[in-house]
Amino acid sequence: MGARSKARKRAVDILYAAALRDTDPLVLHAERTAVAEHPPPDDYATVLLEGVVAHRERIDELLTEHAEGWTLDRMPFVDLAILRLGVYELLWAQDVPDPVAIDEAVQLAKSLSTDDSPRFVNGVLGRLATIADQLRATL
Repeated sequence: MGARSKARKRAVDILYAAALRDTDPLVLHAERTAVAEHPPPDDYATVLLEGVVAHRERIDELLTEHAEGWTLDRMPFVDLAILRLGVYELLWAQDVPDPVAIDEAVQLAKSLSTDDSPRFVNGVLGRLATIADQLRATL
């Protein structure tokens, strides 16, 4: 697993844990990296977390619009964390090609969630990818 893939997994872990605890992901990340048992902070994981937190309102609006038949409240926390990260990379991470953002999110869903989650994540991010250029122009 590459360094960025590990950073993505770490970011999803933090987003998931923060959702379960109803706490700020950046605070949880800082707490975890201060504890010796956890690996040292990863710059890309921090970038991802800061990006998701900064754009969460818009990310959630897009997920609400494009997750056909699903509300954010109905989504499992892990799927929601993966999707938030995927949308951030798809729209705001200029150095990540769209297919890579989608594939990385699907791989996370395969390893962390249910059997149906990879298809769901791929579908939502795929719909957003078809209009990504239009969305980026409005950001």
